[in-house]
Amino acid sequence: MTTVAIHARFDQATNTVSYLAWDPATRQAAILDPVLDYDHRTGAAGLVSADALLDVAAAEGLAIAWILETHAHADHLSAAPYLKQKTGARIGIGEHIRDVQRVFAPVFNLSGVSGDGSEFDQLFADGESFALGDLRVDVLHTPGHTPACVSYRIGDAVFVGDTLFMPDYGTARADFPGGDARTLFRSIQKLLALPDETRLFMCHDYKAPGRDHYAWETTVAEQRARNVHIGGGTAEDAFVSMREARDATLPAPALLLPSLQVNIRAGRLPDPEPNGTRYLRIPLSGPMD
Repeated sequence: MTTVAIHARFDQATNTVSYLAWDPATRQAAILDPVLDYDHRTGAAGLVSADALLDVAAAEGLAIAWILETHAHADHLSAAPYLKQKTGARIGIGEHIRDVQRVFAPVFNLSGVSGDGSEFDQLFADGESFALGDLRVDVLHTPGHTPACVSYRIGDAVFVGDTLFMPDYGTARADFPGGDARTLFRSIQKLLALPDETRLFMCHDYKAPGRDHYAWETTVAEQRARNVHIGGGTAEDAFVSMREARDATLPAPALLLPSLQVNIRAGRLPDPEPNGTRYLRIPLSGPMD
């Protein structure tokens, strides 16, 4: 199996890992799950994380052909539009982003959201494949965390998005609209059916109790044997009970509201208002005067 070259960049502010993956022979590359720096206390956005990936690509002599999103993230804003502007790369995501758009566009009253996914350059179907240089990228639909989640298999590596965390941390939550713990379990089984030596790359890490460093690479064999939520042959019903009970205790991600309204539009920020300023929308609930 062909080895893909990988550079990981960890963003501690959002606990997100973005990746630069490339074919060593042709130097054609993809960026996966890029982060737009965003301070929700001030509304200031920045490009340090995105530019760091571009700097590595330049140093390695890479041509970036794809910007690949594993799903519409709820914990960080995507830097995909900026990277597309700088490189000409195409933005791709799973075709079920349409379902996510139809759920969340009304929440934010976003009349400009298509509902057909046309904000993205490519919508991938389960089992679809495409080329990255001489490497083949296979798209695996792995829903459960969200209905639109996909994993990308490139050579001997799979980028799993939020489906799995490191073995000592477990699995992703499944309580967002369209999420489902039973569906998540079955998606994970699809990943665990891959060859033992397959490298798995996480999109997040939060340091499991007892671990003093961030980590994001593991293998199918390690996940199957040691994952604290699904390792050792955990039964489906037991997983669903655990996951649903755990999810009921979790707070909403800090950047949930700004992230979703941007990321369902392929990372495009709202257009400026007449005063030249862009505004994000925060829906309010509860008693009002």
